[in-house]
Amino acid sequence: MKTVTEHLLALADAGNAAFTARLAPGVDPDRMLGCRIPQLRRLARTLRGTPEAAAFLTQLPHRYYDENNLHGILLGHIRPTGEALDALERFLPHIDNWATCDITACGMKTLGRAPAAALPRIYEWLASRRTYTVRFGVVALLAHYLDEKFDTHHLDRLTALPGGEYYVDMAVAWAFSVALVKHFEQTLPYFTQRRLDRRVHNKALQKGRESLRIDDARKTILQRLKY
Repeated sequence: MKTVTEHLLALADAGNAAFTARLAPGVDPDRMLGCRIPQLRRLARTLRGTPEAAAFLTQLPHRYYDENNLHGILLGHIRPTGEALDALERFLPHIDNWATCDITACGMKTLGRAPAAALPRIYEWLASRRTYTVRFGVVALLAHYLDEKFDTHHLDRLTALPGGEYYVDMAVAWAFSVALVKHFEQTLPYFTQRRLDRRVHNKALQKGRESLRIDDARKTILQRLKY
């Protein structure tokens, strides 16, 4: 029987590894196998609930970037809220790049299903000193709390983050651009009042203007708010 890592080695793609290395410059290219995300999602569906998956989730730290991505995807298949959050807490210190961070955060449906349990943890992650733990908290909010669970209190939490860390700043800009798409009138005051770091403010406006889901009249408003 193949180990999980052997499954990944069978999916390795040197060309895709070289391409991915350019997108994640902070990751050692020697740690990249080049497994494609759709392949990892299929593998995760095959492995979920198996003893092999359970063992793999305890084997931290992993050697390969692709192992971390698979780990993050597998976490999204854990249904019991407490178990999923505890497993996630063990994994967060090992996230070392934006892609693994975002794949994991967006796939953790339990974060949205159990706000009473998840939100206090998200707020703790936002207060972390680890860049990708903070980014994880930001992406978790934008992925799971900007639809029917929207509350400007979440945006207030994001405006309180210190600026200057690129991968956190870009996640905050992304979150505010999504909020503009989904809740324009409630989000606009954060820009008219200039409550965001200048770089984040302008990047969020740019993303909003590029969105096909914001009409031209509103894009004109956003253009005028650039500074």
